[in-house]
Amino acid sequence: MPENPAERTDRSTVRSLTRLWPYLRPVRARWFTAAFVAVVASGLGLVIPLVLKWMVDGPVADRDPGGVWLGALWLLLLGILEAVLFGLRRWLVARPLAGVEAGMRADLYHRLQRLPMAFHDRWPSGQLLSRGTTDLMLVRMFLAFPLTFLLVNSVTIAIGFVILFLQEWTLGLVLLAPAVPLMVLSSVFESKYSLAARTAQDQVGDVTTVVEESVLGIRIIKGFGRHRSQARAFKELSHRLRSTELTKARLLAGIWALITGVPELAIGAALVFGTVQVADGDLSAGTLVAFLSTALALRWPVESIGFLLAMSQEAATATDRYFEVMDLAEETGLAPGLEAGSASAPGGAPGMVFEGVFFRYPDAAPDSVPVLSGIDLHVRPGETMALVGTTGSGKTTLTALVPRLHELTGGRITLDGEDVVTMDRARLRSLVSVAFEEPTLFSATVGENVLMGSDDADDADLVRALGVAQAQFAHELPEGTATQVGEQGLSLSGGQRQRLALARAVVGRPRFLVLDDPLSALDVHTEARVEAALRQVLAETTAVIVAHRPSTVMLADRVALLSGGRIAAVGTHQELLRTNTEYAWLMSGSEHPGITVAEEATTP
Repeated sequence: MPENPAERTDRSTVRSLTRLWPYLRPVRARWFTAAFVAVVASGLGLVIPLVLKWMVDGPVADRDPGGVWLGALWLLLLGILEAVLFGLRRWLVARPLAGVEAGMRADLYHRLQRLPMAFHDRWPSGQLLSRGTTDLMLVRMFLAFPLTFLLVNSVTIAIGFVILFLQEWTLGLVLLAPAVPLMVLSSVFESKYSLAARTAQDQVGDVTTVVEESVLGIRIIKGFGRHRSQARAFKELSHRLRSTELTKARLLAGIWALITGVPELAIGAALVFGTVQVADGDLSAGTLVAFLSTALALRWPVESIGFLLAMSQEAATATDRYFEVMDLAEETGLAPGLEAGSASAPGGAPGMVFEGVFFRYPDAAPDSVPVLSGIDLHVRPGETMALVGTTGSGKTTLTALVPRLHELTGGRITLDGEDVVTMDRARLRSLVSVAFEEPTLFSATVGENVLMGSDDADDADLVRALGVAQAQFAHELPEGTATQVGEQGLSLSGGQRQRLALARAVVGRPRFLVLDDPLSALDVHTEARVEAALRQVLAETTAVIVAHRPSTVMLADRVALLSGGRIAAVGTHQELLRTNTEYAWLMSGSEHPGITVAEEATTP
């Protein structure tokens, strides 16, 4: 996530907002039509003072009631037409701009699915949610109202001042005098409000993150009685957001007071000078009425400048936040740092092969110790390899490299002789199926969650996969496999979620299977039944299993011991028990790595 994004003050509001043009281009015809309609409607408002001038200098001065009624009829018709045109403008932009927002949200979701895991590891989910909801709502509101009226009001003010100068240029100069100081004040306001708006939107993301974490972690909060500390954290973030919003309100109030007050003084001065000229016979009463009516008609376009600038700044910061995500590079075909020529050609060793694999997380220092260093491992076709090691030895990281959830820093991984970095990701992930230690389920039915593991699986495959994972409990749920599991699958137990995740991994009969301690949440009896069924699946695939318990290790044909990011030993379970002290210690659960299984059995 960008550091201190609120401190960026070199951003151009116009440059930021012009990035929205590709989304606005498909609806440009309706938007320009809506803007034209709004300009015509505002122009009709400037015609009304001219009708008043005709009435005052004509029928009123001539005491002609018929002329007065005619003038009143014209004023009524102009008012009705103006209202109809503004309603038409709203209708023209409502549907297409809702489509623009939906399109931007769809593109953001699509990009999030294609960004590397390193991005998701760094960015809080609340910040991403606020970009897809609050920020896009601000953008849509800007396109629907401020963008149109920045154009409409600018044209209206320009036409209005032309009319004012044509009526009486000396009074026009009086009204124009505050323009320069107001422009300077607006520039100062823009820079300060931009910083406050960016800070507020980032803080909304922080608040969203806390709310999301509190909802998803409600069991932990209640279980440990942490509701007060969470409430304090939320209150602190809310207070910071409130302070920022008050800063925005003060800035907006200040600029609005100036933009409203200064023109009012100018209108007052023009009224005094105009009255003197009428008294001296240098100006007709109708002209003065028309001049003042035109000036009053320009009050809203002028006074709205502060409001429109504020909304424009918020839309610009929202646009920046949106494109901060959209500008990030998606996952590519080749891993970063690897040249196309370095990828292996088909025809290498069959099975799953790790050759000189190095890995360092993208945000780690270049001179830091790699998480994995020079991993060489060959999992033969149809073989099951167990990965064993202490916490932090790199087991889970190594398995994540196979489906390219992370990119290699060096070396290569081949599947049946084909380098994974040269494979299309969709094809790679159709060949490799995964089940993680922490099972994740979606707000969908049991069947939909399991069938997510394969595009081609059918109901028969679903039943088979549930059987392999010993998840027959799914058939006993209120609606069977059509039962909604709820958000994160929290309506199920940890063991049930893990079994469904395992079923999802095996439903597509994958050629390569990667399991990260898939049985950790099961009781010993269920674990034994799952292992018995899983052996049939493992016999038909090439698999790597992260294991912590001897019962899981026994599923494997061979075992690889990871220690300090390296392969320390490879062999069968029995061989390593006899020859490797660290492995024997891991399997025994002893507190002292120097004690072997046999020694521990004889220890009093």
